[in-house]
Amino acid sequence: MPKLPIVMPGKVVKALKRAGFIKARQTGSHLILWHPETKTTVSIPIHPKTLKKGLLSGIIKESNLTLEEFLKLL
Repeated sequence: MPKLPIVMPGKVVKALKRAGFIKARQTGSHLILWHPETKTTVSIPIHPKTLKKGLLSGIIKESNLTLEEFLKLL
């Protein structure tokens, strides 16, 4: 099983947009993405530092992607 990468929030947003997510809204520093087919929402904190591994893991699980699928989208 591959390890979680260390990534900035912008790369996560781009990867999820490639997976079909679109921007629903932004409240403060949190971007809310929505997938029109699966009706899934994902919240991503937009901060100028990398995402911690636990938070990244939670974002991947919320988006209903496997780690391998997410890594291919990066």
